[in-house]
Amino acid sequence: MADKAKMIVDKDFRIAEVDKRIYGSFIEHLGRAVYGGIYEPGHETADEAGLRQDVLGLIRDLQVPIVRYPGGNFVSGYNWEDSVGPKEDRKRRLELAWRTVETNEFGFNEFVDWAKKANTEVMMAVNLGTRGVDAARNIVEYSNHPSGSYYSDLRIKHGYKDPHNVKTWCLGNEMDGPWQIGHKTAEEYGRVALEAAKVMKWVDPTIELVACGSSSINMPTFPEWEATVLDHTYDHVEYLSLHQYYGNREQDSALFLARSLEMDRFIETVTATCDYIKAKKRSKKKMLLSFDEWNVWFHSNENDSKMEPWQIAPPQLEDVYNHEDALLVGCMLISLLKHSDRVRMACLAQLVNVIAPIMTENGGAAWKQTIYYPYLHTSVYGRGQALVPLVQSPKYDTKEITDVPYLEAIAIHNEEAEEVTVFAVNRHLNESLPVEVDLRSFGQCQIIEHIVLESDDLKAVNTAAQPDRVAPHKNGNAVVDGTTVTAQLGKASWNVIRLKVSAK
Repeated sequence: MADKAKMIVDKDFRIAEVDKRIYGSFIEHLGRAVYGGIYEPGHETADEAGLRQDVLGLIRDLQVPIVRYPGGNFVSGYNWEDSVGPKEDRKRRLELAWRTVETNEFGFNEFVDWAKKANTEVMMAVNLGTRGVDAARNIVEYSNHPSGSYYSDLRIKHGYKDPHNVKTWCLGNEMDGPWQIGHKTAEEYGRVALEAAKVMKWVDPTIELVACGSSSINMPTFPEWEATVLDHTYDHVEYLSLHQYYGNREQDSALFLARSLEMDRFIETVTATCDYIKAKKRSKKKMLLSFDEWNVWFHSNENDSKMEPWQIAPPQLEDVYNHEDALLVGCMLISLLKHSDRVRMACLAQLVNVIAPIMTENGGAAWKQTIYYPYLHTSVYGRGQALVPLVQSPKYDTKEITDVPYLEAIAIHNEEAEEVTVFAVNRHLNESLPVEVDLRSFGQCQIIEHIVLESDDLKAVNTAAQPDRVAPHKNGNAVVDGTTVTAQLGKASWNVIRLKVSAK
């Protein structure tokens, strides 16, 4: 048995009020995310707009607050005008980012309609790859201006009298990446992002903007890219983006579960770079972060390399997630919450079929992948004040990362509900972990429930035939004595310990 781990939580030691948008997600025109995912006319559950109700139900359960659209790499070749107006007039395009054919049958207005039904907001991206300032200002005018101008009146002509009022806009996508259509240097991107930001806010001063940071911590230009881009855009944007994916390519599960420590370092380095530019500019403004792509992604790489080009909505990036993937996703969610003073938005990439918590069959079932559950639990129960986690834990070393704590944990205090929720991962692959949580500042506590996601097989997956092979149970063993919670966290497990606390 591993040595005991301890965590002290004090209600006055706060990181931040968690912005609900930290539980956002992403729908790109890629693979079957749209066609066969959220949209499938003719499916037995489809509504009059062709939207799959079974998928909508699973998404509503997640309480996703914001969804990024329409990309991703896709947006760097996107002509937004192709996606609006009568469907019979819309152009089919060769989609160069993913080498498919885009029919534009489902477009911007349809996505706004879907978002309302999904109880979520839209995070819209503009094309700064093949296009620029003019297209950026025009789509904001189309989306948000009430009436009396060419593009706002065009929206009204298309059947949308009221503005969409999309408030969050991404200035391109991964523009540091050589794979990106219209790839730019930091200077080139910084200049066009600044000019786009200016005119977009001249059209609608109420919007908030996200500038592109590095595509990953491993980019050769990181973090110089961030510093250069912010030198141009600091006074005109509210957020800087981060992207990061992990995969267990080495088949080293202990190392894989330690990767969230790299995510911590990534966030902290970007934060330091933002604060350097703040100091350089003598600014009083604090730059916030949007971690608008994050997940596990590697299972589908081999299949995707064999795909025939120029198909319509072929299966792409369809990672089938296993139990250990869910554990890392849980650790990554905890990393976001530990940095919620700066990370105000984040997008699990993506939402349906494409590296996603939800999978579907065309014409068939929809089911929850293993990663659905930590995402669900944090989104539903992780609203409130994130509290500083003072953790003492036994540790282990890997060939790349050392001093990895077996216990990864954080607590969220929801004052309105009079609840504290502890999210905890036991990284130990072979042994349970005794954990003690000291809630000394909260007075008497009561266990509401202890939810556990565990499996004897790290590689176990959910499928259409076995949709509940990896699913949480509520038979956790947490007990409370006064203000101290003790629990034996099962090996390689995700845990949600919900507590009722006094209002004092």
